[in-house]
Amino acid sequence: MISEKIAKSLQKSSWIRAMFEEGERLAKIYGRDKVYDFSFGNLFPQPPTEVTQSLQKYVSGEYKGIHRYMSNAGFADVREKIAKHLQQESGIELTAENIVMTVGAAGGLNVVFKTLLDPGDEVIVFAPYFVEYNSYVDNHGGKTVVVPPNTATFEPDLEALAKAITAKTKAILINSPNNPTGVVYSENILREIKKILEEKEKEYGTTIYVVSDEPYSKIIYDDCQLPSILAIFENSLVVNSFSKSLGLAGERIGYIAASSRIKDSQTVNNALAYCNRILGFVNAPGLFQKVVADALDAQVDIEDYKQKRDFLYTNLIHLGFECIKPQGAFYLFPKALIPDDIEFTQRALKYNLLLVPGTGFGCPGYFRLSYCISMETIVNSMPAWEKLVKEFEQ
Repeated sequence: MISEKIAKSLQKSSWIRAMFEEGERLAKIYGRDKVYDFSFGNLFPQPPTEVTQSLQKYVSGEYKGIHRYMSNAGFADVREKIAKHLQQESGIELTAENIVMTVGAAGGLNVVFKTLLDPGDEVIVFAPYFVEYNSYVDNHGGKTVVVPPNTATFEPDLEALAKAITAKTKAILINSPNNPTGVVYSENILREIKKILEEKEKEYGTTIYVVSDEPYSKIIYDDCQLPSILAIFENSLVVNSFSKSLGLAGERIGYIAASSRIKDSQTVNNALAYCNRILGFVNAPGLFQKVVADALDAQVDIEDYKQKRDFLYTNLIHLGFECIKPQGAFYLFPKALIPDDIEFTQRALKYNLLLVPGTGFGCPGYFRLSYCISMETIVNSMPAWEKLVKEFEQ
């Protein structure tokens, strides 16, 4: 028999994956063009030209040694490029020593929590949040503490945060632009969070780390500015990937940037590299370390996502849905037409609409839809949306 813990986890496996699998089943019955799958954040655009050009360069055979083992933290020249890039954005001095290349952001978060957590330590997350955070924290003996959502803005509830912090709080986990809402946390909110953390650290005599999960940091709309976590918080670690910004989700390449202002930062840096090794990652994929270093200023077509966001948002609002307009990422998080979001998404399946219930993100009563699909699919889905809405008007 498999682990009892894993067996129980399988029974409540991700709603996102469940809906994705349902989409595959429906596509076989009705044809893929008749199924409107908004469930999965799988990148639609192809990687930018800079990526394919760099890849061609490195697979030519001219460059020797890129397929061999390297430092557990990654190639030094790649880490130096990323450090300088982040230093320009944040104004915080960084070197290659502050960067660890990782197997995507998910791998990076596991490395961070392996580094920071002792059994029983608490990590605060803000609902709605990516459900896998629970597993990443639990993997390393920690406990997730969920701060309930402020559904008026979907920015962190500061009063609830202050109440959630205890002497066991080791970190807070921030995700902005947020999955599933697309909300970008304002600099004012982040600075208020800093004040709360400083007060609680003084009260308990502890250090609380800020871990920022930023895979959507380059997908920002309407001239919205993304505040720098490294600039605001001294004890901060940014975890990022190139899955979204360069359309490389399947290549599993990302990094951790640990602030140079962390107390005893060299020990933290060494521990991150060590945990990268002992978790079995050993090092991030060598070829794609080189490729992303050549494409740090490139990104997928943001305008394409913006057009889809605007079309879908405008039409859903017209149909009577309530929704905050996303400032980033590629998700909408509307309020379901009935309180039971799971029933709502199940009834949407009658019209071949695949949606993810907000319960899966710690926020019942809402649902997530991903618009990283073709515009044709979005446009063709509108009659199905109209039928769904009419069902609840009866």
